Amino acid sequence: MTGSLGPANVQQMSRPDLGPKPHLGYTDSLIDRAAERRLDTAWLAACANDARTQTYVMGGEMIVLKKGTALHNPAFTPDEARALAPAAEQVFLGLLDGAARFGTGISPASAEALKERADLLVIDLRSIAVQGLVTAEHLPPLAEAKAMLHWHARHRHCANCGAATSPVDAGWKRACPNCKVEHFPRTDPVVIMLTVHGDRALLGRSGRFAATMWSCLAGFVEPGESMEDAVRRETLEEAGIRCGRVKYLYSQPWPFPMSLMNGCMAEALNDDIKMDQNELVDCRWFSKSECASMLMQKHPDGLTCPPPVAIAHHIIRTWVETDGALL
Repeated sequence: MTGSLGPANVQQMSRPDLGPKPHLGYTDSLIDRAAERRLDTAWLAACANDARTQTYVMGGEMIVLKKGTALHNPAFTPDEARALAPAAEQVFLGLLDGAARFGTGISPASAEALKERADLLVIDLRSIAVQGLVTAEHLPPLAEAKAMLHWHARHRHCANCGAATSPVDAGWKRACPNCKVEHFPRTDPVVIMLTVHGDRALLGRSGRFAATMWSCLAGFVEPGESMEDAVRRETLEEAGIRCGRVKYLYSQPWPFPMSLMNGCMAEALNDDIKMDQNELVDCRWFSKSECASMLMQKHPDGLTCPPPVAIAHHIIRTWVETDGALL
């Protein structure tokens, strides 16, 4: 497969006006994680009866919101949370303006039952972010809570001896009473990269994508591998493109379930695509003007890129808005 510049009817644009830059989702948290409070059991117990304390309630993939008009409220007082359903797990997220914030996990069945209540909206985090259902300040702690509660739900037994473990340190550790091993939450590093060759960029399509959407290639960083080497390996494996220079741009926590997306730009050393059909359903080169039209949702063929909540949107936009090369 060879690359193409895209439809001839897309006009060239040296520096398109894409409007105000959107906020990158799940970043710039206002929460002070206050790790020193995680061992203060007396203070944590007092927070359970403090009217200033707020908690996010979720079961499985579903998050519970108090219905509003244009925006909804994901924060509950301790009493409100207890009235919803029994807590399976709770994690101290940190402090906001001196008040404690928690993440409370309930069973998926309990979350499903709450869908019957007219005053609540029970919905997944991805939809909350993409549709802008809550104010932006809630997204980072919601991501923190979702990742941590996901870890607890799937790591209830010791990986060393198989015994049941218990949450300690305000939910930031699980301890094995049998072999005394301590278990800590994990974050999986991922590289997500826009590979460029002259004035073209490489985008691909996964089978999970909507029919019109194209995005940056991505993959997990393997043990003993740098981010730069992971960018080169993944691009070669998925598209047959060899990469030279790699430039790190920025990162994004991605709580699906608990990854850290490391956004990069990479220099392509060849342009003849050899796509891995097990990973992608399509892959090709796009010009800057075509990417700009996708960002503005004005592509003549209806092609799109990921929404502003996703780091891929910001990587593509950075390249489109840069005069010349970033590498």
